[in-house]
Amino acid sequence: MVNKGLHDPSRTGNIANSIRLDPETEQRINSLASQTGRTKAFYMRQMVESQLGEVEEYYLAADALERVRQGKERVYCSAEVREDLELND
Repeated sequence: MVNKGLHDPSRTGNIANSIRLDPETEQRINSLASQTGRTKAFYMRQMVESQLGEVEEYYLAADALERVRQGKERVYCSAEVREDLELND
């Protein structure tokens, strides 16, 4: 039998991660957790989950823009799109 230990994601559905925070941010999260009785992990998870979509959108768009600027991504004009979708009536 293999002992997977406490960090086995199949046991909780969550995967442990770690990040480095500046002292001020660490203190703010510690204070929030202390005052509310919730864990630091709860608040950090909330922050990641609530902002992940916006971060993805920003960085993926920036990456696509860079590919366009480098000529690696095709750009279509509205006339081409209308023609491809057979919207020219």
